[in-house]
Amino acid sequence: MDRRFVRKISAALLITPLAAGLIFATSARAQNSGGAAQILRGQGSFNDWSNERPGNRYLIKTSDLPKPYATDSAPNQSKVVPRPADAWPKVPDGFKIDQALTGLDQPRTIVSAPNGDLFLAESTPGRIRVLRGFAGDGKVVTNEVFATGLTMPYGIAFYPPGPNPQYVYVGNTNSIVRFPYKDGDLKASGPAQVVVASLPGGGKYGGGHWTRSLVFSNDGKKLYVGVGSQANVADGEAETNRADVLEFNPDGTGQRIYAAGVRNASGLAMHPQTGQLWVAVNERDALGDDLVPDYVTHIQESGFYGWPWYYTGPNQDPRFAGKHPELKEKVIVPDVLLQSHSAPLTLAFYEGKQFPAEYRGDLFVTSHGSWNRAHRTGYKVMRIFAPNGKATGEYEDFVTGFVVNDANVWGRPVGVTVASDGALVFTDDGSNSVWRVTYTGKHSGN
Repeated sequence: MDRRFVRKISAALLITPLAAGLIFATSARAQNSGGAAQILRGQGSFNDWSNERPGNRYLIKTSDLPKPYATDSAPNQSKVVPRPADAWPKVPDGFKIDQALTGLDQPRTIVSAPNGDLFLAESTPGRIRVLRGFAGDGKVVTNEVFATGLTMPYGIAFYPPGPNPQYVYVGNTNSIVRFPYKDGDLKASGPAQVVVASLPGGGKYGGGHWTRSLVFSNDGKKLYVGVGSQANVADGEAETNRADVLEFNPDGTGQRIYAAGVRNASGLAMHPQTGQLWVAVNERDALGDDLVPDYVTHIQESGFYGWPWYYTGPNQDPRFAGKHPELKEKVIVPDVLLQSHSAPLTLAFYEGKQFPAEYRGDLFVTSHGSWNRAHRTGYKVMRIFAPNGKATGEYEDFVTGFVVNDANVWGRPVGVTVASDGALVFTDDGSNSVWRVTYTGKHSGN
């Protein structure tokens, strides 16, 4: 084990109160589309695709977690197939979903610009697109390529935050760049400017989790970057400044570890009122079907979230038995535990006015779907209940229907954002599409 790595994590643990527990909601206002919605608690919260439907509500507590290796580790990679003729995403009653755009190439993150345009990263071909407007049939009106020649771009952020940004920041897998920008630009007006020349994961210790999520603090003074681990579980030199949320000044200086032990912060979001940083995290594999729970949580400055030695509080990963007992009581329990291997990727606070009032302030989170579980789960969009900026611990299926059977899926949600008209828009790199969810108040018929 590299001692420098341990010292860096220890230095980051300046403020690490152990979470005392979760606050649990008692109300039941689940909506559903086809079949009765369920409130799934305890062991019953470990669901699979055949029983996932809009309105299902989940509450997973630390006391519900099984012991490591309670089941075998199941290699169960899904096969992506074309959408069957009778398949369509399912949404709650009162909502409608349209396929706004298709024919893309691995669409990933999607972000709303202040002027209402949508910026979308196609990571594999290395480009950023701009989408503008929706026709009466829900289709995108304008689709332009904003920039090309990028290296697995993922995170997108506008600077300064708020109206009239001057730059679009892009998180390549190995660097951060920015493009000059003014409201309404459909093409980059100048070449990429390097902000951070090298991110962990390049060079000698490349590979592993490649996504680099980005978000600015509400005041624009700090830039946060999610850098995932190189390995599933490891604690060597290759993990230095990985499995962290890093903080920078907008000009790329001042790098420091903002939070450590975060295996893969594939999604970052800033609460619009409280200014708290929130993350969606992919946890580790190979401990069984129902370990380790993925999670969504607000991130505490200098907080430690366990990886690789501990998980979900003071639970030691058996692959590191006896290591770092001094960190055991410093591991923060996340706000919302998601079903293990769901693979949450991005998240967005709902601040629109189109959906019913009870949705305001809640989070929408995409789930790319499981591979390390005998019975497939995920492949959906979830709603996290967070009234007044405080997560209740519960979450709900919001969009489902992308799984065909135990072997095949046709859709995999990735990016999510709220459009200027209050619609929810998300990408899907299974069908290479953009989907748009609107509220009609009428029975959806899905």
